[in-house]
Amino acid sequence: MNTPVTIIGAGLGGLTLARVLHVHGIPSAVYEAEPSPMARMQGGMLDIHDYNGLLAVEAAGLTEAFQDLVLEGRQAMRILDHQGTLLFEKVDDGTGGRPEVQRGELRRLLLDGLPDGTVRWGHKVSATRVRAEGDYEVTFADGSTVVTNLLVGADGTWSRVRSLVTGAVPEYDGTAFIETYLYNADTRHPATAKAVGGGSMASNGPTPDRAISAHRESGDTLHAYVALTESLDWFEALDFADPAAVTARIAREFDGWAPELTALITDADTAPVFRPHYALPIGHRWDRLPGVTLVGDAAHVTAPNGEGANLAMLDGAELGQALAAHPGDVEAALAVYEEAMFTRTATPLDDAALMESLFDGELPESLREMFSGDQQKS
Repeated sequence: MNTPVTIIGAGLGGLTLARVLHVHGIPSAVYEAEPSPMARMQGGMLDIHDYNGLLAVEAAGLTEAFQDLVLEGRQAMRILDHQGTLLFEKVDDGTGGRPEVQRGELRRLLLDGLPDGTVRWGHKVSATRVRAEGDYEVTFADGSTVVTNLLVGADGTWSRVRSLVTGAVPEYDGTAFIETYLYNADTRHPATAKAVGGGSMASNGPTPDRAISAHRESGDTLHAYVALTESLDWFEALDFADPAAVTARIAREFDGWAPELTALITDADTAPVFRPHYALPIGHRWDRLPGVTLVGDAAHVTAPNGEGANLAMLDGAELGQALAAHPGDVEAALAVYEEAMFTRTATPLDDAALMESLFDGELPESLREMFSGDQQKS
């Protein structure tokens, strides 16, 4: 196959696709809105799963280099109640199937595995259209265009490519994170560092609409996700230009929680960042359109469940493998890829199933009830 693949978006899904194509000798061009690889922070820790993300790493021929990125001990997990009582602890004994890496370092690994010039930075897409000739034109914010016979949207939740294949638009799912960081936690916030432990920590409140989770990143940085179930209007009433006011308002929602947990809000070294959650309909799919498809959040965005980055990478890997396996027959390759992708994203994990997978089926009954919401019914 000699037709270059045009990929919109240099996130994990798009870069995995480009890397797998490169492994098979297939050229691609990746267009990314960000002006450079380090234009912004690339998010926090990712646990890469042996049943999807690690398969993509293997397909990309990067397994050995990936191992150098793994942070030891980060598969440990602690579950606390809202008063800081330890309910369950899982140590990292080195046998788990979810190695933890920094998202930015994983992205850099994929970038370094591509030929120079594969990624064209500073290309923000403003429109896509089908041309009369049957191919596709992508228009960028600076007015430049590119025409392609094979277009892949790896451009996330608000994909510009998605409109070519479906009219579906992600909708707010009623939940959001307030994201914070604590630096030098072991010395400056020792009680909170102890509560989080060496890997990750999760704490559900006495009601299901409030929760706090955190990960220990490289060094002794704690990255927290404060989860609230509220309307967009509720959040829009907060003035994020006034971080102190927002911090105080969010902290009030956690009155009665242990101080070592609320410190993840009140003692943060960064301004609170609002991360609303959007999702496409479960089981969403589209009719095959020649020469165009989607990967990752562009195809199946959902509220965070620990699978998003892994699924995006697997999408990219499987699409690349399908194109390599069907030289000269792009449509057969896209049909094979889409059918597998639609099947695996039709029934995403709910909270209880997610916790079962995290604990390898050893989740205690009390925690199963907590994460399924059964305790709220009694």
